[in-house]
Amino acid sequence: MSEARVVVNLSNRHIHVTKEDLAVLFGKDHPLTKTKDLIQPGQFATAETVTIRGPKGSIDGVRILGPERKETQCEILASDVFKLGVPGCPVRESGDLAGTFPFEVIGPAGSIKKDRGLIIAKRHIHFHPDEAVRFGVVDKQIVSLKVGTERAAIFLNVVCRVANNYALECHIDFDEGNAVGIASGVMGEIVEL
Repeated sequence: MSEARVVVNLSNRHIHVTKEDLAVLFGKDHPLTKTKDLIQPGQFATAETVTIRGPKGSIDGVRILGPERKETQCEILASDVFKLGVPGCPVRESGDLAGTFPFEVIGPAGSIKKDRGLIIAKRHIHFHPDEAVRFGVVDKQIVSLKVGTERAAIFLNVVCRVANNYALECHIDFDEGNAVGIASGVMGEIVEL
């Protein structure tokens, strides 16, 4: 592996919605209000937030990330499963929704019940194909990532995701980042075990 260091950013719980679901939640023709661009090209945080509800509880203030998607999905933290009442919520890559948990989404204009789409996001690294060549990795390859200092750890089972519309960036969630005492923007190192 010719290169090994990559920026690591922490991902909080968030939701991606379809245009149709956005209209139910916020009203017809409601546009997403961009608040900041994310590192991944074309992706952005919005001002819009919703409440997500599971069998035992709900979580307010879940941010919508844009742009709209082909299917609504919500990515939660492992620590959220108890509050929502969804033990066994699967760890999945974004978009891999077969067999995932149902949930309800509540917005200011209405609510929707989804029969699938609730996941815990699998830790991953985005690579543009040129970067994948430099790093010596291929799409779907599983690597290990060392992060942190005082509470340093090596995360296993980090999936490499390679696509033309990606920029080099690792995503782990807030639970994982807190466990090793890091914040967004630290550098991680892909390691051989």
